[in-house]
Amino acid sequence: MIQTLSGKLALVTGASRGIGAATAIALGKRGAHVILTARTTGGLEDVEDAIHRVGGTATIAPLDLAENDSIARLAEAIAGRWARLDVMVLNAAMLGTLAPVAAIDAKEFARVLTLNVMAQQQLIAAFDPLLRASDNASVFGVTSSVGAKARPYWGAYGASKAALDTMLLAYGQEVANISKIRVAIIDPGATATKMREQAFPGEDQSTLKSPDAVADAIAELTETGFESGSRTRVEA
Repeated sequence: MIQTLSGKLALVTGASRGIGAATAIALGKRGAHVILTARTTGGLEDVEDAIHRVGGTATIAPLDLAENDSIARLAEAIAGRWARLDVMVLNAAMLGTLAPVAAIDAKEFARVLTLNVMAQQQLIAAFDPLLRASDNASVFGVTSSVGAKARPYWGAYGASKAALDTMLLAYGQEVANISKIRVAIIDPGATATKMREQAFPGEDQSTLKSPDAVADAIAELTETGFESGSRTRVEA
């Protein structure tokens, strides 16, 4: 494969498995140096090895995005080594318990919002200077259809994704005329992931598309470009 992203620096959150891992590998295969973040060190090391096997390079950064100051420390470390950030994939998320709105557990809902919304805002804020330093930066937010259309029992997770979409699109509009940053929302649709398995236990995941399909869509948008503020649903 031609390394069309050679010289680019990418950050992928939730990169130890599923869509995040597949996206990191797809970007690495195309020549980007990929910084991998997730809580699970072993999973990150496996993804790093996979990137090396396809001829790419990566750096692992194990951390919990919901911990105080973790994002600030990550941004400081990256800024100390690199002058810019060209691709940021906001993939890390928490499903939480599917429940009627009246029965949502307040403490769990707070954790869902902390990771799915507040940590994403902190990532944008922390890496905004490095994104502005790029001559062609792409920011992707991985969303869900339940953020755009309400579904029973999905109120907590859907609310978090609706908030993410709104926040990310607002950021894209704010920087449109003063930077080279473009923002896109990615809706993976039904994909064979651990989160999908948690939401739909017993579903035959062999009937679903692979995370590789979503990863390739993100990588191709990075290569070819896209209109800022676009929303892409990845079909099977």
